[in-house]
Amino acid sequence: MKVAGLRCISCGSVYDPAELDYTCPRCGPRRGTLEVLYDYDKIKRAFTWEALKRSQNYSMWRYLPILPVEDERYIQPLKVGWTPLYRFDHLAREYGVKELYIKDDGVNPTASYKDRASAIVVIKAQEKGKKVVACASTGNAASSLAGFAANTGLTTIIFVPKSAPEAKLAQLLIYGAKVLAVEGSYDQAYDLCLEAAERYGWYNRSAAINPYLVEGKKTGALEVAEQLDWEVPDLVLVPVGDGSVISGVYKGFHDLLELGFIEAVPRIIGVQAEGAAPIKRAFERYTGAEVAIEDQEAKTLADSIAVGKPRDIVKAVKYIHAARGFFISVSDREILEAIGELAKRTGVFAEPAAAAAYAGFRLLAEQGRLSKSDRVVAMITGSGLKDIAAARRVVGRPYPIGPSMKDVERVLKELEGK
Repeated sequence: MKVAGLRCISCGSVYDPAELDYTCPRCGPRRGTLEVLYDYDKIKRAFTWEALKRSQNYSMWRYLPILPVEDERYIQPLKVGWTPLYRFDHLAREYGVKELYIKDDGVNPTASYKDRASAIVVIKAQEKGKKVVACASTGNAASSLAGFAANTGLTTIIFVPKSAPEAKLAQLLIYGAKVLAVEGSYDQAYDLCLEAAERYGWYNRSAAINPYLVEGKKTGALEVAEQLDWEVPDLVLVPVGDGSVISGVYKGFHDLLELGFIEAVPRIIGVQAEGAAPIKRAFERYTGAEVAIEDQEAKTLADSIAVGKPRDIVKAVKYIHAARGFFISVSDREILEAIGELAKRTGVFAEPAAAAAYAGFRLLAEQGRLSKSDRVVAMITGSGLKDIAAARRVVGRPYPIGPSMKDVERVLKELEGK
């Protein structure tokens, strides 16, 4: 097997991949999330700079030697990964940094970063002979799972809070998923999915509990490093809900360091919404021993990071501590402003959770915490088309006119006066 073992993030116990599917039985589902281990010395023999230069596979599968895929037959034809990394010098100058890059994962098949993880999970489900895949989600993880399972014989069962944005619900239904809209929060939907999947033997894709999710999510970091010709940035900003995406970003850079592709892991900055920032609080109390977990009721318009009971909190805190990073929080107002500025100044349309990364960048600049020598990457994890209602809150309205040039001239004069 390609995977050398699964290690508990808390107690360090190592398990054979065939021994269990999810979390450490000693530490439980919150503290016992697992790390996927590889034999880096073995991988180094074939996975090299030269091999990547020769590769014409411009998707996340160009990194197949360090992904936990045993049977390549199950790789879906949908193109996921190798998303654009845009450089915006005018914003870098304005905010006082050397370089600013936007990594736009809104162009993935179902328009979010979660496609990277779902692509792996659908493969693992088939390798394990499962018939049903399940997931609790605020929308993006669920729609990505449904999209990648659509071309397989897998049945997809999804638990979402009833408040999930309409566009995300529509995606789920059009992909053929069986959608259970829970009268409650995302955290309640998560617990219900956990119980149901265990009872009925479904393969669970829910955040953190499945160790292979982080492996898919790490590919964004692999791409950033390669797209920057292996000169990693100084700072990488990542929106944070459950903690799995930011854990994946760290794991990607860590793997590259172990393989000798890069010389250091960049500082990774987690950005949470002010009304849903339990990982930030845990990080600020972390001293290198046990991670203190204090959940909260999540209140933010950024539904994809509206998580009050984060499931990958231990991994996120420990990984970002190792990366010399930190966490910050931004208000809903700052998130909305970031959606508008990002779209108007770059052409990248982000959903609220994704725009939180750019809001965090703006906040750090305002606080004087950035340097003129900094090279910064903001990870944009989902398309703004996922949540049109939020975008409508930061834009004006169309000008109603009749079908004549006189009406056009009237409106143009009004616009000149503004």
